[in-house]
Amino acid sequence: MVNFNGTLTENPQFSPNNRGMFYGDAVFETLRYTGDKIAFWEDHYFRLMASMRILRMQIPMHFTPEYFQDELLKLLEACDLVGSPARLRLTVIRNEGGTYLPEDKGVFYYALASKLDNAFYILNDAPYEVELYKDHYLNADLLSTLKTANKLINVTGSIFAEENGFQNCLLLNTNKSVAEALNGNLFLVKGKTIKTPPLSDGCLRGIVRKQLIEIIEKLENYTLEESPISPFELQKADELFITNTITGIQPITKYRKKSYTNTVAKDLLGKLNAKVRLG
Repeated sequence: MVNFNGTLTENPQFSPNNRGMFYGDAVFETLRYTGDKIAFWEDHYFRLMASMRILRMQIPMHFTPEYFQDELLKLLEACDLVGSPARLRLTVIRNEGGTYLPEDKGVFYYALASKLDNAFYILNDAPYEVELYKDHYLNADLLSTLKTANKLINVTGSIFAEENGFQNCLLLNTNKSVAEALNGNLFLVKGKTIKTPPLSDGCLRGIVRKQLIEIIEKLENYTLEESPISPFELQKADELFITNTITGIQPITKYRKKSYTNTVAKDLLGKLNAKVRLG
Protein backbone atom coordinates (compact mmCIF):
# COMPACT_ATOMS: atom_id res chain seq x y z
CA MET A 1 0.00 0.00 0.00
CA VAL A 2 1.21 3.51 -0.86
CA ASN A 3 0.01 6.93 0.20
CA PHE A 4 0.30 8.68 -3.17
CA ASN A 5 -0.16 12.41 -2.69
CA GLY A 6 -2.90 11.84 -0.13
CA THR A 7 -4.59 8.88 -1.83
CA LEU A 8 -4.13 5.33 -0.59
CA THR A 9 -3.49 2.96 -3.47
CA GLU A 10 -1.79 -0.32 -4.29
CA ASN A 11 -1.08 0.85 -7.84
CA PRO A 12 0.43 4.34 -7.82
CA GLN A 13 0.76 5.86 -11.28
CA PHE A 14 4.25 7.28 -11.76
CA SER A 15 4.88 9.24 -14.94
CA PRO A 16 7.84 8.19 -17.12
CA ASN A 17 8.76 11.89 -17.01
CA ASN A 18 9.15 11.77 -13.21
CA ARG A 19 11.89 14.27 -12.30
CA GLY A 20 12.98 12.10 -9.38
CA MET A 21 13.94 9.39 -11.88
CA PHE A 22 15.21 11.82 -14.52
CA TYR A 23 17.42 14.00 -12.34
CA GLY A 24 17.22 12.81 -8.75
CA ASP A 25 15.08 15.93 -8.20
CA ALA A 26 13.59 14.70 -4.94
CA VAL A 27 14.15 14.61 -1.20
CA PHE A 28 13.10 12.01 1.34
CA GLU A 29 12.88 11.17 5.00
CA THR A 30 13.26 7.73 6.55
CA LEU A 31 11.28 7.58 9.79
CA ARG A 32 10.90 5.18 12.68
CA TYR A 33 7.42 4.57 14.10
CA THR A 34 7.56 3.03 17.59
CA GLY A 35 4.00 1.78 17.62
CA ASP A 36 2.51 4.93 19.12
CA LYS A 37 4.48 7.81 17.60
CA ILE A 38 7.05 8.76 14.99
CA ALA A 39 10.41 9.17 16.72
CA PHE A 40 11.82 12.71 16.51
CA TRP A 41 9.03 13.71 14.13
CA GLU A 42 9.53 17.46 14.53
CA ASP A 43 13.20 17.22 13.58
CA HIS A 44 12.36 15.10 10.53
CA TYR A 45 9.66 17.51 9.42
CA PHE A 46 11.81 20.62 9.70
CA ARG A 47 14.73 18.89 7.94
CA LEU A 48 12.40 17.97 5.08
CA MET A 49 11.11 21.54 4.78
CA ALA A 50 14.63 22.95 4.90
CA SER A 51 15.77 20.53 2.19
CA MET A 52 12.86 21.56 -0.04
CA ARG A 53 13.72 25.23 0.41
CA ILE A 54 17.40 24.62 -0.40
CA LEU A 55 16.34 22.83 -3.62
CA ARG A 56 14.01 25.74 -4.46
CA MET A 57 10.88 23.63 -4.40
CA GLN A 58 7.54 25.35 -3.87
CA ILE A 59 6.17 24.12 -0.56
CA PRO A 60 2.37 23.77 -0.51
CA MET A 61 0.62 25.63 2.29
CA HIS A 62 -1.03 22.43 3.52
CA PHE A 63 2.32 20.67 4.08
CA THR A 64 2.10 21.15 7.84
CA PRO A 65 3.43 18.76 10.49
CA GLU A 66 -0.14 17.80 11.36
CA TYR A 67 -1.02 17.08 7.73
CA PHE A 68 1.89 14.72 7.19
CA GLN A 69 1.38 12.99 10.52
CA ASP A 70 -2.26 12.33 9.62
CA GLU A 71 -1.30 11.04 6.15
CA LEU A 72 1.37 8.74 7.57
CA LEU A 73 -1.10 7.42 10.16
CA LYS A 74 -3.59 6.72 7.33
CA LEU A 75 -0.88 4.69 5.62
CA LEU A 76 -0.05 2.77 8.79
CA GLU A 77 -3.72 1.96 9.31
CA ALA A 78 -4.06 0.75 5.72
CA CYS A 79 -1.01 -1.47 6.20
CA ASP A 80 -2.34 -2.81 9.52
CA LEU A 81 0.72 -1.44 11.31
CA VAL A 82 -0.86 0.86 13.90
CA GLY A 83 0.52 -0.22 17.27
CA SER A 84 3.44 -2.08 15.67
CA PRO A 85 6.95 -0.73 15.07
CA ALA A 86 7.41 0.30 11.46
CA ARG A 87 9.74 1.97 9.01
CA LEU A 88 8.32 4.83 6.97
CA ARG A 89 9.73 6.54 3.92
CA LEU A 90 8.30 9.89 2.81
CA THR A 91 9.53 11.12 -0.58
CA VAL A 92 8.82 14.54 -2.09
CA ILE A 93 9.40 14.97 -5.85
CA ARG A 94 9.26 18.08 -7.99
CA ASN A 95 6.45 18.01 -10.54
CA GLU A 96 7.31 16.80 -14.03
CA GLY A 97 8.14 19.15 -16.88
CA GLY A 98 11.21 20.84 -18.29
CA THR A 99 14.76 19.59 -18.58
CA TYR A 100 17.29 20.77 -15.99
CA LEU A 101 15.18 23.92 -15.68
CA PRO A 102 11.81 22.85 -14.23
CA GLU A 103 8.63 24.07 -15.87
CA ASP A 104 6.79 23.59 -12.58
CA LYS A 105 8.47 24.05 -9.19
CA GLY A 106 5.52 22.48 -7.37
CA VAL A 107 5.79 19.04 -5.76
CA PHE A 108 3.98 15.81 -4.99
CA TYR A 109 4.78 13.08 -2.47
CA TYR A 110 4.37 9.42 -1.72
CA ALA A 111 4.94 7.36 1.40
CA LEU A 112 5.69 3.68 2.09
CA ALA A 113 5.58 1.63 5.28
CA SER A 114 7.09 -1.70 6.35
CA LYS A 115 7.19 -3.61 9.63
CA LEU A 116 10.13 -3.44 12.04
CA ASP A 117 10.94 -6.06 14.66
CA ASN A 118 11.54 -3.75 17.64
CA ALA A 119 9.87 -0.59 18.88
CA PHE A 120 13.12 0.76 20.31
CA TYR A 121 16.78 0.49 19.45
CA ILE A 122 18.62 -2.76 20.14
CA LEU A 123 22.41 -2.97 20.15
CA ASN A 124 23.80 -5.25 17.47
CA ASP A 125 27.11 -6.54 18.80
CA ALA A 126 27.72 -9.01 15.97
CA PRO A 127 30.97 -8.62 13.99
CA TYR A 128 30.77 -5.44 11.91
CA GLU A 129 33.76 -4.68 9.72
CA VAL A 130 34.21 -1.57 7.60
CA GLU A 131 36.63 -0.26 5.00
CA LEU A 132 37.23 3.06 3.28
CA TYR A 133 35.47 3.49 -0.05
CA LYS A 134 37.79 5.39 -2.38
CA ASP A 135 36.22 4.98 -5.81
CA HIS A 136 34.25 8.21 -5.42
CA TYR A 137 34.26 11.13 -2.97
CA LEU A 138 31.62 13.25 -1.28
CA ASN A 139 31.61 16.95 -1.96
CA ALA A 140 32.18 18.93 1.22
CA ASP A 141 29.19 21.19 0.61
CA LEU A 142 25.59 21.89 1.58
CA LEU A 143 23.96 19.59 -0.98
CA SER A 144 25.81 16.58 0.43
CA THR A 145 24.11 17.13 3.80
CA LEU A 146 20.63 16.60 2.29
CA LYS A 147 18.69 13.36 1.82
CA THR A 148 18.14 13.68 -1.91
CA ALA A 149 17.26 10.96 -4.42
CA ASN A 150 20.80 11.17 -5.82
CA LYS A 151 22.64 8.54 -3.76
CA LEU A 152 24.89 6.85 -6.31
CA ILE A 153 27.97 6.93 -4.08
CA ASN A 154 25.96 5.08 -1.42
CA VAL A 155 24.74 2.54 -3.98
CA THR A 156 28.15 1.84 -5.50
CA GLY A 157 29.77 1.80 -2.07
CA SER A 158 27.22 -0.74 -0.84
CA ILE A 159 27.99 -2.99 -3.82
CA PHE A 160 31.73 -2.66 -3.10
CA ALA A 161 31.14 -3.59 0.56
CA GLU A 162 29.10 -6.66 -0.37
CA GLU A 163 31.60 -7.83 -2.97
CA ASN A 164 34.46 -7.57 -0.49
CA GLY A 165 32.79 -9.00 2.60
CA PHE A 166 32.42 -5.77 4.59
CA GLN A 167 29.32 -4.78 6.53
CA ASN A 168 29.71 -1.12 5.62
CA CYS A 169 32.11 1.44 4.17
CA LEU A 170 33.25 4.86 5.28
CA LEU A 171 33.07 7.68 2.75
CA LEU A 172 35.79 10.26 2.19
CA ASN A 173 35.10 13.80 1.08
CA THR A 174 37.05 15.79 -1.48
CA ASN A 175 39.36 16.98 1.33
CA LYS A 176 40.19 13.29 2.02
CA SER A 177 38.57 13.46 5.46
CA VAL A 178 36.25 10.70 6.65
CA ALA A 179 32.76 12.20 6.31
CA GLU A 180 30.27 9.44 7.13
CA ALA A 181 29.29 5.82 6.55
CA LEU A 182 27.22 4.56 3.63
CA ASN A 183 24.04 4.62 5.69
CA GLY A 184 24.64 7.04 8.53
CA ASN A 185 26.83 9.39 10.49
CA LEU A 186 30.13 8.42 12.09
CA PHE A 187 31.25 8.93 15.68
CA LEU A 188 34.77 8.24 16.99
CA VAL A 189 35.68 7.74 20.65
CA LYS A 190 39.24 8.31 21.89
CA GLY A 191 39.63 8.43 25.64
CA LYS A 192 37.10 10.95 26.96
CA THR A 193 36.64 12.69 23.60
CA ILE A 194 33.84 11.85 21.17
CA LYS A 195 34.29 13.22 17.66
CA THR A 196 31.94 13.44 14.71
CA PRO A 197 32.59 15.19 11.38
CA PRO A 198 31.06 18.67 11.03
CA LEU A 199 28.31 19.35 8.51
CA SER A 200 30.80 21.45 6.57
CA ASP A 201 32.59 18.18 5.70
CA GLY A 202 29.54 17.09 3.69
CA CYS A 203 28.08 14.54 6.10
CA LEU A 204 24.35 13.99 6.29
CA ARG A 205 22.42 16.29 8.61
CA GLY A 206 21.38 13.20 10.53
CA ILE A 207 18.48 13.17 12.97
CA VAL A 208 20.08 10.67 15.37
CA ARG A 209 23.38 12.55 14.98
CA LYS A 210 21.56 15.65 16.29
CA GLN A 211 20.05 13.72 19.21
CA LEU A 212 23.41 12.23 20.23
CA ILE A 213 25.16 15.59 20.05
CA GLU A 214 22.56 16.97 22.46
CA ILE A 215 23.01 13.95 24.75
CA ILE A 216 26.83 14.03 24.72
CA GLU A 217 26.99 17.77 25.38
CA LYS A 218 25.22 17.15 28.70
CA LEU A 219 27.63 14.41 29.83
CA GLU A 220 30.25 15.48 32.35
CA ASN A 221 32.67 12.66 31.53
CA TYR A 222 33.00 13.30 27.79
CA THR A 223 33.92 16.15 25.50
CA LEU A 224 32.24 16.46 22.12
CA GLU A 225 34.17 17.66 19.09
CA GLU A 226 32.63 18.42 15.71
CA SER A 227 35.81 18.35 13.67
CA PRO A 228 37.27 16.55 10.64
CA ILE A 229 38.40 12.95 11.09
CA SER A 230 41.44 11.80 9.14
CA PRO A 231 41.74 8.16 8.00
CA PHE A 232 44.80 7.85 10.28
CA GLU A 233 42.66 8.52 13.37
CA LEU A 234 40.49 5.49 12.73
CA GLN A 235 43.14 2.99 13.83
CA LYS A 236 43.92 5.00 16.98
CA ALA A 237 40.31 5.17 18.17
CA ASP A 238 38.86 3.18 21.07
CA GLU A 239 35.41 2.98 19.47
CA LEU A 240 33.73 3.78 16.18
CA PHE A 241 30.00 3.70 15.65
CA ILE A 242 27.46 4.62 12.99
CA THR A 243 24.11 6.30 13.64
CA ASN A 244 20.87 6.44 11.69
CA THR A 245 17.14 6.63 12.32
CA ILE A 246 16.36 2.95 11.81
CA THR A 247 19.32 1.28 13.57
CA GLY A 248 20.03 3.94 16.18
CA ILE A 249 23.66 3.13 16.98
CA GLN A 250 25.69 0.46 15.18
CA PRO A 251 29.09 -0.26 16.75
CA ILE A 252 31.96 -0.99 14.35
CA THR A 253 33.99 -3.97 15.56
CA LYS A 254 36.85 -3.93 13.04
CA TYR A 255 38.64 -1.68 10.55
CA ARG A 256 41.65 -3.31 8.90
CA LYS A 257 43.79 -4.69 11.76
CA LYS A 258 42.12 -2.62 14.48
CA SER A 259 39.35 -4.00 16.70
CA TYR A 260 37.06 -1.81 18.80
CA THR A 261 35.04 -1.96 22.01
CA ASN A 262 31.45 -0.72 22.30
CA THR A 263 31.16 0.51 25.89
CA VAL A 264 30.29 4.10 25.02
CA ALA A 265 27.93 3.01 22.24
CA LYS A 266 25.97 0.85 24.71
CA ASP A 267 25.68 3.70 27.19
CA LEU A 268 24.57 6.19 24.54
CA LEU A 269 22.03 3.75 23.11
CA GLY A 270 20.26 3.58 26.44
CA LYS A 271 20.12 7.36 26.62
CA LEU A 272 18.90 7.54 23.03
CA ASN A 273 16.07 5.11 23.76
CA ALA A 274 15.10 7.20 26.78
CA LYS A 275 14.93 10.24 24.52
CA VAL A 276 12.70 8.39 22.06
CA ARG A 277 10.31 7.45 24.87
CA LEU A 278 10.21 10.96 26.31
CA GLY A 279 10.11 12.74 22.95
